[in-house]
Amino acid sequence: MPDAARWDAVRLDGAGFVLRRWRADDLDVLLRHADDPAVVRGLSHRFPTPYTRADGEAFLAGRVVDFNDPVFAIEVDGAACGGIGARPGVGERAHSAELGYWLGQAHWGRGLMTRAVGLYTAWVFDALRLHRLQATVLDFNTGSARVLDKNGFLDEGRMRHAVIKDGRLFDLRLFARTRALD
Repeated sequence: MPDAARWDAVRLDGAGFVLRRWRADDLDVLLRHADDPAVVRGLSHRFPTPYTRADGEAFLAGRVVDFNDPVFAIEVDGAACGGIGARPGVGERAHSAELGYWLGQAHWGRGLMTRAVGLYTAWVFDALRLHRLQATVLDFNTGSARVLDKNGFLDEGRMRHAVIKDGRLFDLRLFARTRALD
């Protein structure tokens, strides 16, 4: 199993943002951006609403996601405002990973997530020696689908009625990007 400390020194500098490890002192800005129903609307159940201090503390302590995986904060102007990470597959799927990301609403509409996904994707393919990176998007989340499309992910199809969120059934769209084989 990988050692979470191996990601501690990673810092990816992008155009107007930085990708870096989450820190305990990110709690207040995490709460500010994560406790927003518009943000949570397109995310999995691991991202609760309302997003409480206890939720933020559990996340930063590694009880929600596995910090052995490359899970990073998106930082703008010195403060975390979103997150991005990949969960590696195991066994016969160890050559692939699932991408996830979110961004505080105050930063939407500026191309920031498109740039962050582009930078992270290029890095994580090499860091984890991946051949496939995939992401699922709730069918109504057209902004997230555009981010993936702009970064060379192909829409591989729709999983009908795959998710129940807020008592309603939703389809999931599956996107993936693969590494060309030599």
